[in-house]
Amino acid sequence: MFATKADMLNRFGSREVIQLTDRSNVGAVDDSVLQQSLDAADAEIASFLSGRYVLPFVSVPKPLIGYACDIARYRLTGTEVTCTDDIQSRYDYAVRYLRMVAKGDITLGIDVTGAQVGGVPSSGGIRTVSGARRFNADTLAGY
Repeated sequence: MFATKADMLNRFGSREVIQLTDRSNVGAVDDSVLQQSLDAADAEIASFLSGRYVLPFVSVPKPLIGYACDIARYRLTGTEVTCTDDIQSRYDYAVRYLRMVAKGDITLGIDVTGAQVGGVPSSGGIRTVSGARRFNADTLAGY
């Protein structure tokens, strides 16, 4: 899963998520409706990434969380909720981003197995090597 209910609430706020999902007008987030849109976003993202990466990821790269929310938000629009220009443009940008990742034009910062690349190796740590000491008890004798 690329994004969660908590991610949607953090990104768009509870008022908007309620407006997008509350089809029964009870004044609360409809978890079932929200989950369907998150599942649709997952499937759409996976369709772009599965040719390049092994899914699911151990840890979801942060950009994908935001784009999954934007796609889920777009999927929540339709007959009862109007798709605004902002919702449409965020969705379009997310799809362009995913196409670039799928083509290899940009990277997610992970290798094809989902392991993070760059930085300090997780098993190796930091290693330092020092040179021979110039000044020690023998070289300083007599001073």
